[in-house]
Amino acid sequence: MNVLLLGSGGREHALAYKISQSPMLNKLYILPGNAGTESLGKNLTLQSDFATIARKCIDFRIDMVVVGPEAMLVKGIKDFFQRTVSLKHIKVVGPDKAAAQLEGSKAFAKKFMNTYHIPTAGYFEVNNKNKDKGLRFLDQQKPPFVLKADGLAAGKGVIICDNKEQAAASLEEMLSGKFGKAGKTVLIEEFLQGIEISVFILTDGKSYAMLPNAKDYKRIGEKDTGLNTGGMGAVSPVPFANKALMDKIIERIVEPTIQGIKENNMTYEGVLYFGLMIVDNDPYVIEYNVRMGDPEAEVVVPRIKSDLLEHLNAACTNSLDKETIKIDQRTAATVILASGGYPEKYEKGKIITGIDNIKKSIVFQAGTKKENNNIVTNGGRVMALTSFGKNLKEALKHSYSAAKKIDFDKKYYRKDIGFDL
Repeated sequence: MNVLLLGSGGREHALAYKISQSPMLNKLYILPGNAGTESLGKNLTLQSDFATIARKCIDFRIDMVVVGPEAMLVKGIKDFFQRTVSLKHIKVVGPDKAAAQLEGSKAFAKKFMNTYHIPTAGYFEVNNKNKDKGLRFLDQQKPPFVLKADGLAAGKGVIICDNKEQAAASLEEMLSGKFGKAGKTVLIEEFLQGIEISVFILTDGKSYAMLPNAKDYKRIGEKDTGLNTGGMGAVSPVPFANKALMDKIIERIVEPTIQGIKENNMTYEGVLYFGLMIVDNDPYVIEYNVRMGDPEAEVVVPRIKSDLLEHLNAACTNSLDKETIKIDQRTAATVILASGGYPEKYEKGKIITGIDNIKKSIVFQAGTKKENNNIVTNGGRVMALTSFGKNLKEALKHSYSAAKKIDFDKKYYRKDIGFDL
């Protein structure tokens, strides 16, 4: 098969790493990729509009498109391929535009969950027309207050406020354009006190297969303080996710979600991510993502021992029920090296050294590029350092050892990944 992988982050490097191992693969192209993916396939320096992607798919005789980032799915890339005669034969891993609204609109996702009795936090939907009602809803809640932009905001559209005055001011800022169009509607959500877990399935829209679970760490600061980021590290499996809890998650959340996808005639052929909060040993959905998470991909994908490309092909051909996904039982942990200043202002172009010295970890590059024979920083999250171990302590030991060996100006990483497990 000829495969086109869309995206440039650590998630895409992890997917490229696994797909490149498949006997089914002929050629792998990555658009645009990064300095790490170019050793696994051919990076394409092209525009990423649908028309350009379509032309290259025809030129390169692409059999499958694997979509990494959510934005393309929400914009309807799968629908574009399905309605274009010359592209209909190409498999697109991911949901159609209707199903992608599970991530593209938090209000849509909440209504979906309520319809199918999927446990989630209580909420109120606010826009500029009913702002007064939103403020009254805040009066009825206990702090802390959770505000979420309805649309895509690059993982930064959630604000948690300690008091009502701060919440009211943040609501005003969001409705006034802080997150652009994503914040035209804001959800005020009940705060759930618990511990998070990320659960993943591969689905063809009718059947599904469980993938490894994970826990990521989104805050920039130690002990989960400071601003939200795209994620500063992750571990898999999650120690507290025993069989009893996973059975609850499958029964109360996974299976009703698949039922809803079927009843709404959504086309879904790919990974579905459930961001969950566990409260008193009961699971609640915080969010859906319609693709693999990042940095969770960097611990989930390496734990898949069987042929990932074969599994993705099965999801696209309604034969997933015949697949057996084999999982590495060791623990994986990843630590993100970030640019100083991230998630706010940071500098690019810093020369990265030490990658060749890493022996016990996998280096998944993200915000990197080649420049004058050097690998330099090209984003806020620069790379993920993933290691295996017989337990979490050993896996983290290897990742932190790697973090010390790789260097670039203003390098930053959290030193407490897994602190709450």
